[in-house]
Amino acid sequence: MTATLAPPVHIGRSAVGALGVLAVATGALESVVTPTLPHLQRELDMSPAEGALLSVMLLITGALITPVAGKLGDRYGGKRVLVRLMAVVSAGGLVSALAPNLPVLLLGQVLQGAMVGALPLSFILVRAHLPAGASKVAIGVVSGLFVGGGMAGTLSAGPVAEGLSRHWMFALPTLAVIAATLLVNRLMPHDPPGRSDDAGVDWPGLLLLSGALSTLMLVLALAPDLGSRPVVLGALIVVLAGFVTGWTAVERRAVSPMVDLRMLARPAMWQSCVLTFMICLGTSMAVYLVPQLFAVSADGYGFGAGATEIGFFLLPGAVAASLAGPLSGVGARRFGSRAVVVAGAVLMAVGLLGLAAVHGEVWHLVVGKLLIALANGLCVTALVTSTATSVDRSDTGIATSLVLVTRVIGFAVGVQIGGAVLTAGTPSGSDVPAESAFTTGFVLAGAVTALSLLVARTMSKGVKE
Repeated sequence: MTATLAPPVHIGRSAVGALGVLAVATGALESVVTPTLPHLQRELDMSPAEGALLSVMLLITGALITPVAGKLGDRYGGKRVLVRLMAVVSAGGLVSALAPNLPVLLLGQVLQGAMVGALPLSFILVRAHLPAGASKVAIGVVSGLFVGGGMAGTLSAGPVAEGLSRHWMFALPTLAVIAATLLVNRLMPHDPPGRSDDAGVDWPGLLLLSGALSTLMLVLALAPDLGSRPVVLGALIVVLAGFVTGWTAVERRAVSPMVDLRMLARPAMWQSCVLTFMICLGTSMAVYLVPQLFAVSADGYGFGAGATEIGFFLLPGAVAASLAGPLSGVGARRFGSRAVVVAGAVLMAVGLLGLAAVHGEVWHLVVGKLLIALANGLCVTALVTSTATSVDRSDTGIATSLVLVTRVIGFAVGVQIGGAVLTAGTPSGSDVPAESAFTTGFVLAGAVTALSLLVARTMSKGVKE
């Protein structure tokens, strides 16, 4: 039975700003490992396989925690769960900062992975305390600031690790997370619990969904090595199918299911998940391919750029991605979510196919990456806002978390496909892919993005404010 909710306490810019500060801090903490992975491998004497495990650990745990956090936020209140979740994240950041070796650092990353659940919890709070039109803009702002925080973390992690130490590159954003959490706790009013039933938490559904997601992420993370071990690959697929089948059966019978399958079957829900997957697959292939092309020796068809130069070249795209969230929120409010998604998909397809045709100058890649980053931000934010406003308020957390998990899966699949394309396009005896491999990758990503327009056409236009 749904609870009778008290009238919401409307919040001002300071409370939304506190959520934005927290989004910046968590985005920065999430992004510090990727640009400093070679540095960490040297300091901790990691093998390439151990480095790969470290790079995906946060991604895997984030995919597991996000739907759980969203569901608990729907049930017990977004602020209550968010503050506790950030305590776990802060502990993880401190463990990572103090880690003397790889096992302790991996533990810290497991705890830090809870930060991905902060976004659906923030959306619960925004929707609980703001009218529909303003909540769309606020969701866009928070999403954009999370991306902006990731940009800040990516650009600052290397200099901090080299100028101070690897410990400080975790400690500084962790201190920011702690301060931002205290700010949110002070400025954000409590939202009432979404349900008053006594069914309790659907623990079997939670465990089976976690098993399915962890198995899927394991398959994606180990994909390059599994091709030579078909028995292991087959076994993992059977395990994945078993988890999915069991989860579906449990959710159909549960009194208060982890995920209401009827909600998942709604057009607005499955369309958002499918579109998010396709858009993020195309985006992640570009995210993988463009830096690789920058790094190819200038003696061939590349530019011989180092890590610092590549970061500088990618900066305009990162800025565009951080601005895309607020722009998408305003666009969804004025024109409807479908218009924003269609515009973003067209823009991304143009950027990807343009890179396939022309990539002989640095500015070609800079402009192409900028268009792709802007388009991704427009699409994903519009899809999240569309999902958040198309379900019951008591389902905001779980619905948006499923879209965000789909985003993670899309990125993981796209990176693996991009790596496979370059591997297949590398001549025997060489470690440099043929230029045609990059062209193929961009064309493939552009084709997937263009196909997403067929799904986007089936979306409802969305509510204009």
